[in-house]
Amino acid sequence: MPANELQQLKKRLSDIASLRSAAALMHWDQSTLMPERGAKHRGEQLAAIERLAHERSTDAELGRLLERLEARSPADATEAALLRVAREDFERDTRVPGAFVEEMTAHVTETYHAWKKAREARDFKRIVEPLKKTLDLSRRYSSFFPGFQHAADPLIDGSDPGSTVATLRPLFAELRARLVPLAREITARPPFDNSCLRREFDERKQIEFGALVIRKLGYDFSRGRQDMTAHPFMIRFNANDVRITTRVKKDDFGEALFSTIHEAGHALYELGIDEALEGTPLARGTSSGVHESQSRLWENIVGRSRPFWEHFYPELRDSFPAQFGDVPLDAFHRAINRVERSLIRTDADEVTYNLHVMIRFDLEIDMLEDRLRAEDLRDAWNARYEADLGLTPPHDGDGCLQDVHWYGGLIGGAFQGYTLGNVMSAQFLEAARRALPGLDDQVRSGRFDGLLSWLRANVHSHGRMRTGPETVRHATGRDLETAPYMRYLEGKYRALLGTR
Repeated sequence: MPANELQQLKKRLSDIASLRSAAALMHWDQSTLMPERGAKHRGEQLAAIERLAHERSTDAELGRLLERLEARSPADATEAALLRVAREDFERDTRVPGAFVEEMTAHVTETYHAWKKAREARDFKRIVEPLKKTLDLSRRYSSFFPGFQHAADPLIDGSDPGSTVATLRPLFAELRARLVPLAREITARPPFDNSCLRREFDERKQIEFGALVIRKLGYDFSRGRQDMTAHPFMIRFNANDVRITTRVKKDDFGEALFSTIHEAGHALYELGIDEALEGTPLARGTSSGVHESQSRLWENIVGRSRPFWEHFYPELRDSFPAQFGDVPLDAFHRAINRVERSLIRTDADEVTYNLHVMIRFDLEIDMLEDRLRAEDLRDAWNARYEADLGLTPPHDGDGCLQDVHWYGGLIGGAFQGYTLGNVMSAQFLEAARRALPGLDDQVRSGRFDGLLSWLRANVHSHGRMRTGPETVRHATGRDLETAPYMRYLEGKYRALLGTR
């Protein structure tokens, strides 16, 4: 493969990556520091950058360069993966008109700020008109990909390549069949007392304790930072600038801590990608599901485990003696693993969490199939929560306005990754346990480098060189399956309840 043509390709891809990193920096700024009235102009700025990135990513010469390189044998697996992923991205980008990309970017930027106001006012009506346009844009986007069977499939494919409505529905049905009885079994008993988490906690100390935890997990603050936002997220600008955000509640200790661990899990993935891939489309997480597997693994399977808190609980008591000095470790451990029917997805326990995802997945499918109008979303949302969880939101802020996804992006493909990630997380950890005897003892002693090293070798370092399904097979030796996840949930909660 002629080196000069390969270098030409890498230079073109690096320029595109730099433009998208600049856009990402603007997104981070608008979510953390930007003045409210800057929203309209920020939308115009982002639209201009996205237009330039789209022009470069759909340049005919890029396509011809790919054709010439594809006609020859790649020198190694990295080059083969680079050509495969670059071709996939080129084919996807060339199907979407630049004018549409510019229109969509400007719209969702403004809609994000309209959502923040509507959420604060707890008034869905304020966001209905922007949401109607978002739904129209989502359907138009889908129409650029006529080869898919369902309108949601192109949107899902953008986040979790290989997954479709047809593959996700049976997976969700299989999980639901076991999750609903487990949730009923647990909620038939009095819930664990979590009053110790509802005392008053100094906000600065919460941030400091969360930072202490994620440093020990491996998050490198010389390559990242943490800021405050309305809806926590991780964002990557380059291999050495991967940032996270969180939010804090004075009367809910778990809010900041577990969102911090969650976003740090995402960041550890991005920070673990081989730096040799930087500047290419291989240098990011391979799918939404694999990304969520990393955040959920650290947040829940590790971060809510007994060994984890055998290590951190003394430090937590030192940070908050008035709040936890009279709380035994067993009581604290049960409190952070309380199961109850709830309205808020991000606050949901591990047993009921995926039910929240399934509600959203079904609603966005209904909207894309034109069986649910955008203006009727609130009523449909409330009806599903009543039917599935026996709860009705007291206001729109705790209802259909709680998640940013449909107001900061398109509708479709946004939620399935959370459940895929939960399922993968348990499968990855089972494989890690086989490779790392005594893993619980390592966690108990505050040593997380063994697990992080295993994840970097088997998941993180490869970036997009492997697809999501290939990553699961490589790391675990098996295709994706729900059994490890259900073994984890049933074993953990029946032990907590003393019923196994």
